[in-house]
Amino acid sequence: MRKPLVAGNWKMNGTRESARTLLDGIKAGAMAVNGAELAVCVPFVFLQQVQEMLAGSPIAWGGQDLSKEPKGAFTGDVSAAMLLEFGCRYVIVGHSERRTLHGESDAEVAEKTAAALEAGLTPIVCVGETLEEREQGVTNDVVGRQLDAVLARVGSAGLGRCVVAYEPVWAIGTGRTATPEQAQEVHAFIRARVAADDAAVAEGLKILYGGSMKPDNAAELCAKPDIDGGLIGGASLVAEDFLAIGRAAGGN
Repeated sequence: MRKPLVAGNWKMNGTRESARTLLDGIKAGAMAVNGAELAVCVPFVFLQQVQEMLAGSPIAWGGQDLSKEPKGAFTGDVSAAMLLEFGCRYVIVGHSERRTLHGESDAEVAEKTAAALEAGLTPIVCVGETLEEREQGVTNDVVGRQLDAVLARVGSAGLGRCVVAYEPVWAIGTGRTATPEQAQEVHAFIRARVAADDAAVAEGLKILYGGSMKPDNAAELCAKPDIDGGLIGGASLVAEDFLAIGRAAGGN
């Protein structure tokens, strides 16, 4: 049985004070979230604050990106070892904003996934299509290509130590959401693609939905058999919204 995961992606938002208020709110309601794990993936500059505030709580935390390199002359980058020093369990890899705005290729995402796994982090590997690609009917081609790059680098056993997040790019921050049926169709495709390599890994793989999941649609999305929680953007910046999604994902 896959325990749902609801991971907040704060993106480039927050101040020390707003982060404190948000974390206090999430901590206060976390014990009422039964049946789902909560995590927050925050800007690097807040990791020490998050570690101090969430230590001993049921809430995990992580980074939003990492370098594929262990150390060296890579100004502005952060290594897996650095994330581990701040108690991170998770790291987001290959988010559509990294792919689009920073030009990250499928191969680079695969290398970052490998670096995270080698360090003992759990990568949340993002895959998904643009609106143009969906309208062209190539969603499965795009998602399959992105997933295959990771599989080729880390194998099915490595992917089994990851979390996959399906994020239709056209539904991120737009207010548009894939219908539960549309989301389930792609999640089922991802699981079947992995099952072709290893059925046991596919069965245990957590696949999150990452396209504008909110309190009012979370229960319907998470009720689908292959949707195991969410990678939450804007709603993760409001404690009660984030907790409400966690409760919905956990079935309570």
